[in-house]
Amino acid sequence: MTPISFEVFPPRSVLAAFQLREAVETLAGFEPEYVSVTYGAGGSTREATRETLRALHRGLGLPVAGHLTCVGATREETLAVAEGFREEGARAVVALRGDPPEGRFAPHPGGFADSCELVAALAEAGGLRIHVGAYPDPHPEARAPGADADWLARKVDAGADAAITQFFFEAESYFRLRDACAARRIEAPVVPGILPVLRWEPVARFARSCGARVPDWVQAAFDWAGPEGEAALGADLATDLCARLVEGGVPGLHFYALNKADPTATVCRRLGLGARTSRDAA
Repeated sequence: MTPISFEVFPPRSVLAAFQLREAVETLAGFEPEYVSVTYGAGGSTREATRETLRALHRGLGLPVAGHLTCVGATREETLAVAEGFREEGARAVVALRGDPPEGRFAPHPGGFADSCELVAALAEAGGLRIHVGAYPDPHPEARAPGADADWLARKVDAGADAAITQFFFEAESYFRLRDACAARRIEAPVVPGILPVLRWEPVARFARSCGARVPDWVQAAFDWAGPEGEAALGADLATDLCARLVEGGVPGLHFYALNKADPTATVCRRLGLGARTSRDAA
């Protein structure tokens, strides 16, 4: 059975909190290894991340992981946040450099210079499994071919236990990264990140900003589907992508659920991933 995990973000209103709980209750039926909670640009949701971890772990009994970045805090403050996550029941952290809301990253005075420094400090502190980011398509700041795999090797050497990739649209992107990792003798598992599309324009816009390559055929497919068919097409494409990845022997699948159960639950049902509750099976 292929392990799965889900990613959500802290809700910004009471209504959003109820919607998140309903979505996570459905996704919990697939028995994820963990649910991760994002940190927000510049650490803007620091307390909300901790509160969401508490609600998911203590309220719903789910294994959880908190995101953590280098932005907007000293080393001591950042490590204190990680300890707070652990106190709420987190047994893992997703350690990222992060980007400030206003643009290009610059280290905070007294803070971590990059994700490698953050990973090394977390590893020294102990008590948390460390996940890091990986890029199947070139990161916007990558200076040369292979730079992303080189950077991932540095993070693993610093103490990272596993990696989660940015989303992508073609299985070949992941397999190229896996080959690059093998060439560098990176033994930590690299889990593909999957974003099932509900609405295409925001995904396309985000893909442009983070360097995720949008193949011409994907853009053409969503143009053809139109707004009314985007969700169905998104579920179909994600299902096909995941099937190819599972066939290729990936160590797991990490779904960017965006605080909604569908189409992530649809993909999991179609592929028989995880367990199914009676509600899901109905």
